[in-house]
Amino acid sequence: MSEQAGKPRLGVAMIGYAFMGRAHSQAWRTAPKFFDLPLAPEMTVLVGRNKQAAQAAADQLGWSDVETDWRAVLERDDVDLVDICTPGNTHAEIAEAALAAGKHVLVEKPMANTVAEAESMAAAARAARAQGVHSMVGFTYRRVPAVQLARQLVEAGRIGQVRQVRAQYLQDWLADETAPLSWRLDKELAGSGALGDIGAHAVDLTMFITGQRFAGVSGLLETFVPERPVAESFTGLHGTGGSQRGPVTVDDAALGIARLESGAPVTLEATRFAWGRKNALRIEVTGTKGALAFDFEEMNVLNLYEAADDAATSGFRRILVTEPEHPYVEAWWPPGHGLGYEHGFTHQVVDLINALAEGREPSPSFEDGLHVQRVLDALERSAGQESRWTQIEDTERS
Repeated sequence: MSEQAGKPRLGVAMIGYAFMGRAHSQAWRTAPKFFDLPLAPEMTVLVGRNKQAAQAAADQLGWSDVETDWRAVLERDDVDLVDICTPGNTHAEIAEAALAAGKHVLVEKPMANTVAEAESMAAAARAARAQGVHSMVGFTYRRVPAVQLARQLVEAGRIGQVRQVRAQYLQDWLADETAPLSWRLDKELAGSGALGDIGAHAVDLTMFITGQRFAGVSGLLETFVPERPVAESFTGLHGTGGSQRGPVTVDDAALGIARLESGAPVTLEATRFAWGRKNALRIEVTGTKGALAFDFEEMNVLNLYEAADDAATSGFRRILVTEPEHPYVEAWWPPGHGLGYEHGFTHQVVDLINALAEGREPSPSFEDGLHVQRVLDALERSAGQESRWTQIEDTERS
């Protein structure tokens, strides 16, 4: 790392520039403008297979240079960190090569498409950590201020011992049967459907807020529309289909029941067929002394119920999480001026840079990502065995 404006420079290479690449670019641009960071991130190079398209994206998003082969960035001295925003089937190869080359790694969730890939990535991360090279998985919803507050309240014992969790992630962008195929509907590229794409977030948020891992699961997967029009063009999650049709090889909805390591039961649901639900990542944690409830469609709000309140006036209390005392919020706007989807990615960059400057492993680590992958795998295996109860192989903490 060279010096820049009195701070060590952190050269970043981002691989992929679609939906997640745009969100990550926003974060790398914005984080040093609002937060006093110990390192100065530089948007050094964007990687895309089509040079003309990649150059157009780099110009728009603020990247200084372009490469068409991700391997090229591993040889560049001006790159310190590799940010992986590609489909899941490429994560393991890129991440392991980057770590071996001495580059820090940020990889989008889910960390991998299979447990074997995730295990290999976690092993590579452990070896790299011994050399001062660090890695993190991009479970961005952890960085929502209301979610951070929920974790703090659970840690402080405000709702007592966790008894039960209900976690859902509901979207409707595939509910229309004419919506075209994308890589997210191809098992070879995506690994799974709603299960890994959005269910992974419900699993991770449960882990993060409760501070516990999963012990076992029973799962059910459903594919409602087995074939769709082949896409002729795509913008974000939406595209235009032609007359040709192709198979859907992943799940459209995933449901599960589970137990945490404490024995607390969990219900899980992930679907991209919930009409009217645009991005409803919801979690409700019930404890011996109260409960917490969060819905990302109202991302600046956390609802808290405390059983010790007077019965005549008790109920869920709506907390608007926009005060300077709340996590991350002091760097942004006056009280009551809410944050949006993109701010979670900025907070992710802030936490990542702070961890790197302190020489510690960022969270969630690759070991955390491996545990999520094992939960997803157990849900899928259970669904293939008439929802048989399936133990999670590994519940130890990283």
